Amino acid sequence: MNNKYILPFIGFLILSLSNCKQKTNTKAVVKNDNIVSIIINDKSNFYHIDMANYPSSDKSLPIGVFDSGTGGLTVLKAIINYDENQNNSHEKGSDGALDFNKESFIYLGDQANMPYGNYSKEGKIDLLKEHIIKDAQFLMSNKYYLEANTTTLKTDKKPVKALVIACNTATAYGKEYIEDFLKKANSNLKVIGVIDAGVRGTLASIDTNEDAIIGVLATVGTIASKGYKNTILKMKDKLGYTGNIEVFSQGGLGIAEAVDEDPNYFNKNLKKPRKDYKGPSLDGEVKIDKTLFDVYNFDFKDSKILCDSEKTDDCSILQINDAKNYVRYHLVSLLEQIRLSKTKNKLKSIILGCTHYPYMTDEIKDILKELFNYKNKEGAYLYRNFMVENVQLIDPAVDTAKELHEYLKQEKLFNPAGNIKDSEFYISVANKNNPRNIIDETGRFPYEYKYGRNADQIQEYVKVVPFSRKNISYDILTRFQKQIPYVYQLMNTFNQENHKTKHLSAEEKI
Repeated sequence: MNNKYILPFIGFLILSLSNCKQKTNTKAVVKNDNIVSIIINDKSNFYHIDMANYPSSDKSLPIGVFDSGTGGLTVLKAIINYDENQNNSHEKGSDGALDFNKESFIYLGDQANMPYGNYSKEGKIDLLKEHIIKDAQFLMSNKYYLEANTTTLKTDKKPVKALVIACNTATAYGKEYIEDFLKKANSNLKVIGVIDAGVRGTLASIDTNEDAIIGVLATVGTIASKGYKNTILKMKDKLGYTGNIEVFSQGGLGIAEAVDEDPNYFNKNLKKPRKDYKGPSLDGEVKIDKTLFDVYNFDFKDSKILCDSEKTDDCSILQINDAKNYVRYHLVSLLEQIRLSKTKNKLKSIILGCTHYPYMTDEIKDILKELFNYKNKEGAYLYRNFMVENVQLIDPAVDTAKELHEYLKQEKLFNPAGNIKDSEFYISVANKNNPRNIIDETGRFPYEYKYGRNADQIQEYVKVVPFSRKNISYDILTRFQKQIPYVYQLMNTFNQENHKTKHLSAEEKI
């Protein structure tokens, strides 16, 4: 563990011990072994799957989709709303019927371990890969818990016939790792990631001889992996693009976290700055530039920016506390990168390289319009020479849906008699029954513990449970209802079925 985490870790350990009466011992056993080896070989372990008898060619099985949180639901939205083909023949051409309406899906959001984008910054790539393999293992296995507080394991979940990684960071760091695991297990299960799909969609919007800038707005981890930049440069050459295509990347620290209400980045109940803030600041690693205050145009109302002074110009501590303000900061930072580079090209498109960002599409468009029209004190447009008026936003989700459809068609895996209303939705929560876990008063892993853990100490850090009001806030559910209405409807159908057959309490219902 890094020295900067030792004292906070000891503090949380003391807190954990003081609350030990509230934690029940479990069968979780720490094993210094690799998660892949355990899944394949250790029949006694919670994570073991009988890969020799895995039914990957069963057409009736659901399709697995996972993300580090709820952002991947935007990918699922694109998949279930996809209508680009004939349902009977699966040939190209919309027929007014959803292409996947006879497929069911199992969605997992690993919210307890998110944000995935910070693991690379904290030097914990191996731990991130372990989380990603556990995500795949959950979708392939039959196990889950009905509630966070129960120790009774349910084993009636179906395995999946394909895996969609609806997370850019997990695709960048984990897609090849999952494929390697499946190869070792002699499995032909298909894995589809969002990065290749997103790059194909972006290049399709640019002429082959056109000069252009492609912006990538993604998590810090995805940007650090260079997954998008390397894939763009490789694919443009492969597809014969001859224009001067430049790539500028911005790690959107805090955007996804604010969307998913991670308290280290967003807390609507706060009125003043706090010590555990992890977002951009005046003196942190990711700096807010006071000389750009007029350009940022932050919204200070309703504690959306936390300042230690009543006068905003006098702030010595400044913390962002609103998803749109995070977007403002990062779009200005991206345009400043481009402006200071003195490039002759213009920003034509931005890849939304995190599945949470499509929730903020309207806000991103509004802010880009502001920046296009922004004039400095001399009355000159600051960014017009570096961006087109209508920057295209690329959501990789649509191209992910296209790739999934092509795979099911090629392998003849479409379900002839299924029902999309049989889809299921799960989320991870901190496992209070694991005595080794350190959990704060909100029921989450503290930052220092979350990123202080080490790989290969295989245990149940989390429980995976159905979506419900207990593990997803009212504000997030309201956003689902407005922005992904059909997914929300399917979520409700699943939750009501749980309520009917598995006796969920009123609090557990969505």
